[in-house]
Amino acid sequence: MKNKSYVLKRTTISAIFAVAIAIVTLISCQSVNTKKQNSYGENRALIEDLQARYMFAMDNKDYDTYIKTFTEDGILDIGEGEWKGRDFIKKTLEAIPVREPLAKDTTLHRATGRHNITNIVLKIEGDTAWGRAYWFHLSNDNPQRGGVVDNYGHYEDIIVKVDGQWLFSKRKIFNEQIKKWAAPVGNPAW
Repeated sequence: MKNKSYVLKRTTISAIFAVAIAIVTLISCQSVNTKKQNSYGENRALIEDLQARYMFAMDNKDYDTYIKTFTEDGILDIGEGEWKGRDFIKKTLEAIPVREPLAKDTTLHRATGRHNITNIVLKIEGDTAWGRAYWFHLSNDNPQRGGVVDNYGHYEDIIVKVDGQWLFSKRKIFNEQIKKWAAPVGNPAW
């Protein structure tokens, strides 16, 4: 009888120990999974979303949203020097005078412009990404309000992940319509 009791206790203790190990293992696996890095595709989608939010904010002169696409100390280089920091970028953009439409006919719908981005190339390593992309600007600021491409160029970006969110650390804009902002000859991508 004592022998059966001893075996039963030993089996029970072994079963409890095995269940405890299984629970600890499951908890460890769950905490590892919550710290999982995004895949290349997930990171790329988040960066493309950042680029689109940047464009929408710029076209709608929503400078509060625009500067939130940059890190606090982010740099915007438009070809005539670097604008450093969110506050400076916003103040500089707000100081740009609003241009009157070329076609002043009030019977026409308002003149608008839309930036577009294409041919996006990204290198992503951990929490840093390097990007290259073509951009072009469509405008309907003409008597017929017909859409025309009036500017084009490319971006060269350094993008970093801050608290899980991708932001521009530096964005350099090349504009092929303005000689001093034009890109050097050669392939901008890798």
